[in-house]
Amino acid sequence: MKINDIKDRIKRRVRYNIKQNIGDKKRLSVFISCRNIYAQIIDDSASHTITSASSLAMKLNKTPNIEVAKIIGHEIGKKALAHNVTHVVFDRGNKKYHGKIQALADSARSAGLQF
Repeated sequence: MKINDIKDRIKRRVRYNIKQNIGDKKRLSVFISCRNIYAQIIDDSASHTITSASSLAMKLNKTPNIEVAKIIGHEIGKKALAHNVTHVVFDRGNKKYHGKIQALADSARSAGLQF
């Protein structure tokens, strides 16, 4: 089994569990590449992105680390509250809830999001 197959299987499992419990909440999706961190709040019922934040758009010219993840989490939390979104479901993709992912989630919680 290839590593991409395993990652796809993990992602599908996480997404399945989210869709079972989402209700009328929005989804906070997080993606971390080698150079940037991206977060977006998605309305799955209307199939569109409500707001997003990324280290690329904020011109943070560092490699993605925990400090950058905290900045992005705080920014996405502020933008979500500006769009009257308070309750979200956290979509970590195929990543573990550890390190940068956890820092982003904790920062978004401290900014006012509930999940």
